[in-house]
Amino acid sequence: MPTTLHTFENGSALAAALADKVAGVLSAAIAARGKATLAVSGGSTPKAFFKALSGCPVDWSNVTVTLVDERYVPADDPRSNHKLVQENLLTGKAAAATFLPLYYEAADAAAGAVIASTETASVIERPFDAAILGMGTDGHTASFFPGGDNLATALAADTPRGVIAMQAEGAGEPRVTFTFSALQDADLLVLHIEGDGKMTVLKKAEEDGAEEDMPIRAILRRAASPVEIYWAP
Repeated sequence: MPTTLHTFENGSALAAALADKVAGVLSAAIAARGKATLAVSGGSTPKAFFKALSGCPVDWSNVTVTLVDERYVPADDPRSNHKLVQENLLTGKAAAATFLPLYYEAADAAAGAVIASTETASVIERPFDAAILGMGTDGHTASFFPGGDNLATALAADTPRGVIAMQAEGAGEPRVTFTFSALQDADLLVLHIEGDGKMTVLKKAEEDGAEEDMPIRAILRRAASPVEIYWAP
């Protein structure tokens, strides 16, 4: 699918513009269907975006927010994406949103992923209204890590929509992540990256090469929805 690059002077300008865009998509979905869904990523990059979005005039009581992926750690762990979203997005106006976590206590991440798939099944019956992806310097997105033990399954187009466990050397903790099939057809599919280093990685990902080496290539090449790239230096 084609990609569109939106370039901003700085991270603050990007955060404001992306928040306005997502808020508009969510509001349109609520007007059309009475509800909206949003999947967001963790890491340090989206904090300003989260804070900007939390103040947008959306009918948040009709929005369900979930995570693109999660470290398999409890919600009070400092590295939890749940904690990041709770503290930066689900505040102010957005505190009225419903949040669906991906971490569920179980014997291991694989068992937790089965529970998460069940808990999120009704949300992903149709495409997300908006899914905001990030990208690592190794070319991973979501928890699609190079060398991941379930990477081929996670990226396969015929793998069902749902949540899958992932372990990889570059991932640190075990992870749980929505599959490619659950993310790639969001009505608004955004890749949010910042810094010259990430732009260099993106340009490399746009070159020929195997998806398993830089899994972001699967999104750039095979997503059913156009990829909107939001970048600031």
